[in-house]
Amino acid sequence: MRIALPTNDGVTISEHFGRSASFLIFEIENGQIKSRQLKTNGMEHSHFQGACDHHSAESKPHSHAGILATLDGCEVVICAGMGQRAAEALRSCGTQILLAPPASADDTVVAYLAGKLTPQTERFCGCQH
Repeated sequence: MRIALPTNDGVTISEHFGRSASFLIFEIENGQIKSRQLKTNGMEHSHFQGACDHHSAESKPHSHAGILATLDGCEVVICAGMGQRAAEALRSCGTQILLAPPASADDTVVAYLAGKLTPQTERFCGCQH
């Protein structure tokens, strides 16, 4: 199983999925972390929160294809927050999404493996992107 978490520093979960600098990809085998890999975010998502699509004059529509390519093969994404469109894109690929507070990525994966995190279907970024 592969689990992805957004990160800006390679250690902790970043505040927002799409604006993270990179993703920590954890390879899980027999319920244990086998390896971890840091991958650069495959999408330029530099607008400010709330500035997607028609929310401001500077905004441009964007695709999540770069992120989906970066996370190809990941069955689970754990993040602190993400836009609804990113959530829909991930779900369309069969990826399970869980929310967790910004904390140590390793500790968060261990909590997931211990059954302490549950899938999230409602609470996402409120800016409608």
